[in-house]
Amino acid sequence: MKKIVIALGATLAFATAANAADLPRRQPVPAYPGEQAPIGKMPIGKSPIGKAPIGKAPGPVAARY
Repeated sequence: MKKIVIALGATLAFATAANAADLPRRQPVPAYPGEQAPIGKMPIGKSPIGKAPIGKAPGPVAARY
C-alpha cells in the first residue's frame, strides 16, 4: 500500500511539472533605447541563401501522376 501511494504521488508530481512547462508565458517587450523598432530594416540580398549559380544546381523535382 505504501509503495502504491509513493508511486501515485511521484506520478502526480511529474505530470504537474510537465503540465506547468507547457503553459504559455508572456514575453517581455524588446527595448529599443532612444529609437523606434527597426521595421523594414532587414538586409535583403545580403545573405548567401539563394545565391547559387543558376543552371548549375539540379532543378526542382516535380511529381508525375
